[in-house]
Amino acid sequence: MSFDHRDWLEVRDIVARLARIGKIQDCYMKAICLSNMASVSTESGVQFAPYSSAVDAAFWHRLTQNKLEMYQLDDKPQPLQGYYVNSDPSGLVCCFNLDYNAFSIEKPAPQRTYPMQGTLINTNTIEAFRTYNKMELIQSFGQKIWDNVKSSKALEDPSVLCQFVLMTFADLKKYKFYYWFAFPALCPETSATHVAPPVHLGDYFTPSQIASLQASYDSLSVGGLGPGFFLVKVTESEVTVGNIREWETFFSMDDSKFMVGFADPCTLPKNPGWPLRNFLALLSYHWGTALENVKVLCLRDQVRSGKRETSHSLVLNIKLPVFTKTESPKCVGWEKNKSQKLVPRMVDLSSTMDPERLASSSVDLNLKLMRWRLLPSLDLDKIAQTKCLLLGAGTLGCNVARCLLGWGVRTITFVDYGTISFSNPVRQTLFEFADCQDGGKPKAETAASALKRIFPGVNASAVQLSIPMPGHSVGQSPEEMEKVQGDVKKLEELIESHDAVFLLMDTRESRWLPTVIGAVKGKFVITAALGFDTFLVMRHGSRQKAHVICEGASKLESIPGASLGCYFCNDVVAPGDSTRDRTLDQQCTVSRPGMSYIASALAVELLVSLTQHPLGNEAAADTSAKEAHLSADLECKLGLVPHQIRGFLSRYHLVLPASLGFDKCIACSSKVLSSYEKEKFSFLIKVFNVPSYLEDLTGLTQLLQDTRVSEVWEMSDDEMVE
Repeated sequence: MSFDHRDWLEVRDIVARLARIGKIQDCYMKAICLSNMASVSTESGVQFAPYSSAVDAAFWHRLTQNKLEMYQLDDKPQPLQGYYVNSDPSGLVCCFNLDYNAFSIEKPAPQRTYPMQGTLINTNTIEAFRTYNKMELIQSFGQKIWDNVKSSKALEDPSVLCQFVLMTFADLKKYKFYYWFAFPALCPETSATHVAPPVHLGDYFTPSQIASLQASYDSLSVGGLGPGFFLVKVTESEVTVGNIREWETFFSMDDSKFMVGFADPCTLPKNPGWPLRNFLALLSYHWGTALENVKVLCLRDQVRSGKRETSHSLVLNIKLPVFTKTESPKCVGWEKNKSQKLVPRMVDLSSTMDPERLASSSVDLNLKLMRWRLLPSLDLDKIAQTKCLLLGAGTLGCNVARCLLGWGVRTITFVDYGTISFSNPVRQTLFEFADCQDGGKPKAETAASALKRIFPGVNASAVQLSIPMPGHSVGQSPEEMEKVQGDVKKLEELIESHDAVFLLMDTRESRWLPTVIGAVKGKFVITAALGFDTFLVMRHGSRQKAHVICEGASKLESIPGASLGCYFCNDVVAPGDSTRDRTLDQQCTVSRPGMSYIASALAVELLVSLTQHPLGNEAAADTSAKEAHLSADLECKLGLVPHQIRGFLSRYHLVLPASLGFDKCIACSSKVLSSYEKEKFSFLIKVFNVPSYLEDLTGLTQLLQDTRVSEVWEMSDDEMVE
């Protein structure tokens, strides 16, 4: 049974239709093969197998990273490097590869590959991707190739004949990437044609000639990369390979058996790959007047069962195409999709990504977008690496944790001794109704678990700990002393291992010990406290340097961070047991529900501003109370870094006071800090058990006595005047 040309075309069309509806595997290859068989059987025109792009998923991840951190809104062309091989087994498409290293153009391509230089056009919107003038784009790259042909640059470096263009739009919210490859190829006025049918290398050369060909080709390899285009000189006994730039000297005057060669990525039995198109243009432009026909070696180099095999390579006898015009010829090369249509492709990586990794990338997306237009110098790594200790896992603690997540903080530790009651879930955003039942779950542990459910990438942990407090006496039994000492040691370890400490407790006295430890260890300490319709958010002054006493305080427009006061600096009495003899409304934090959200957000924003200030915890606090800062060039890229933020919800009003550290402060004065450092636990026991100890130590007792005497004398003077 024989097939004529119409039979082949009919079979080809049937297979192509089946390929489109997915009925036959590898129908695309079969359709190409049948199409080529039909063409070769009736026409002498050379048919070139186009590239089929193969993009590694890692390339898209690298593009995402570069888009967010480097390119941002910059849509200028970016250099890329891909590669192809001539070692694929039969039946595969003419493959072009792009992987994670495509952006590192200075790195060498993998060994036994052929690098191809390219250009990335990454658009900022899907509309720009769709409306981009693609005809003009590919023609501009065709012009560059043509200029390289005319200037003889392509003779010195034939790799410039093979280039690619990649247009993309990255939808980073959905992790969908729209893309379109172009492999520019110059179109002649008269196409190349076959002078004779293609012949396999094993039928054209003897085994000894093939062996000499392989050895000669390998001798031109540099760093495991062989030449993509080369000259081939044939004698009776051997075949020699040379560089294209050696054309004038490589062949002898009477050498009628010369040929050219290229590394052929195609695997079809009768067709060359796409790189040959521009190579023929080079040959035609420079030697078309001297040569009418040229023999081309399509080198295909495989390793089968440990043995090198090149006999399946093709030898073509081709009549050169004609390029007579000096201006750039028409250029083609946009890649077709799997349905053989000239349209872009799309890859959706969201379904293949690990959900936790996808969540992590998505969490960082909004933060990285801040750097595109608004805050290019924002140091997100510094924020993410800030380890935060939350003392209190109640209303404030839950909201502070959620806001820290929004800023990309990855390490959050909760400390709380309480359990969840039925009144908590409606105000404390990390708890649910089920957490209240059966006596209530521990707050710290439940909050940490909820945080991990919200974002698995967070390192959230919990410690159930009762913080020892002044005014809450400690029993003298060995067991109780050991327990309190263990609690103190654990708190010291926690503060030491974190960068920022949030004081979010209900009682004033519970903030004292963390304030002292935080000052000694030089940590960021942020306090948030609620009233009914008022709140306070403040940072504690740094005590990493010696306590600075500022002269002329009334004239200051800013107070250095080392001179700022702490939460206790405005007090003239030591904290006592505020839980004793309290009514129900005094036992609970009775405040307007929205207060905790406002105070929590401001506490986190204050910490983030400190991390971005060049002086960090030493940042000065503005005290001018003027609006000049709205247009001033501030040291911190996020704006002001106040000492205190006091809010009055009844008037929807905020004030930003700043105060100097008090030299008789019961928490951060030099006497208290030095006593703690020297005496450690013995000092703390005195504080816990002797109500007046801190007042006596700091001189507050004497100050109060002197004040009373002064008041008596003032009263006596008044009486004498009368």
